[in-house]
Amino acid sequence: MRSQAQQQEQQERETTKKSIIGQVLSQEAAARLNTICLAKPDKGKQLEAFIINLATSGRLMGKMSEPELISIVEQLNKQTSKNTKVKFDRRRAALDSDSD
Repeated sequence: MRSQAQQQEQQERETTKKSIIGQVLSQEAAARLNTICLAKPDKGKQLEAFIINLATSGRLMGKMSEPELISIVEQLNKQTSKNTKVKFDRRRAALDSDSD
């Protein structure tokens, strides 16, 4: 019984989220967001949350166009960029020689 109520609540949240996003994004921007969600679900959820936050706080006037969405994606990428570093240990590679 409880799980059914939780599922219904989750479904209502998803419906509300999709409704807000549909109201504030142009068709091109919505298509771009959908593509991002398919390619990188975690980044898509982060972007959706950011857009909903903008819309509910009143900082978003009118419909957001695709170039505006792209600039937001770039801003989020700068904030969450990960510095990847490859460290190669040459000593260990030299000790594992198979020439015996």
